[in-house]
Amino acid sequence: MTPESDLIVVGAGPAGTAAALMAVSLGMRVRLIEHDRVGGKLHHIGALNNVPGNWATGPDLAAALAADLERLAPTNLLRRTTGTATAVSADDEQAYVDLADGSRHSGGAAVIATGVTTLSPADATWVTAPDGLWPTPLWRTGPAEMSGPTWVLGADRPLGTWLRAHPTVERTLNVLCPPDDDYKAAEVAEDPRVHLVRCTSVSITPATRRGWALSVNDRGGEERQYIAGALLGNLGNQPAALAGLAQSTDGYCPPDEQHPRIWTAGDLRSARFQRIVAAQGSGAEAVLARYYSTALVSADAQGKSGSATW
Repeated sequence: MTPESDLIVVGAGPAGTAAALMAVSLGMRVRLIEHDRVGGKLHHIGALNNVPGNWATGPDLAAALAADLERLAPTNLLRRTTGTATAVSADDEQAYVDLADGSRHSGGAAVIATGVTTLSPADATWVTAPDGLWPTPLWRTGPAEMSGPTWVLGADRPLGTWLRAHPTVERTLNVLCPPDDDYKAAEVAEDPRVHLVRCTSVSITPATRRGWALSVNDRGGEERQYIAGALLGNLGNQPAALAGLAQSTDGYCPPDEQHPRIWTAGDLRSARFQRIVAAQGSGAEAVLARYYSTALVSADAQGKSGSATW
């Protein structure tokens, strides 16, 4: 069966959009599968200080990415589908992506850029909390939504982003920091608005009047009690891996462990490279790797050195 496209791209965040742009620029027929809207989590990032292009906020960059995709419409090389991808597979001839509605798309290869999902207290081994508790993520919360003593579960990097997005807000964030987050907290440790509470575990229960009661075990083995008026989540992420992807022990999906027709890009690859610029570069790199490997095979089959086409 002939593939319906040269490349399927799953995800329209920075990595997926970069992959689609690069593929179309190379003359490839692309099927882009969007879960919701172009930009993904960019819509909730209040400040960008490490992304070239003079972007002030995530929504600014998301709007630019959406405009880039609209610009490709006249080429007729890009087809966009809104849906939730559930699985990816491949054989010797093509790659396949299954959607939640039961449909399937095929392509010569697939770039999977589904990113990561937010961890809940139930996912953190150092947190004990009532069933179903899911605090609003810090990165989705504005200062006006915080009342009383504000406590943050975890010292993941969105903490620094939030502080940069609100440079004039004089509110103390009490941040529960487990040992695994120490290296992430280093970049904000000197900010006077951050009160790092280095701990090994915390137990959360509803407070008698309002808010939450926190029983915190500190690094010295002592148990301390606090009351949180506002409780926000900042526990980190877990990979949003599709069924069929090869995963490492940490759940992430390294590109070099996948089927030759399947490439992973962006935050899905590793917890160490979760940056917007790194995601964009990996999306473009995945397409170039696929393009040149196919071109070389085609050229070899034709006995030529550079006239291979898609």
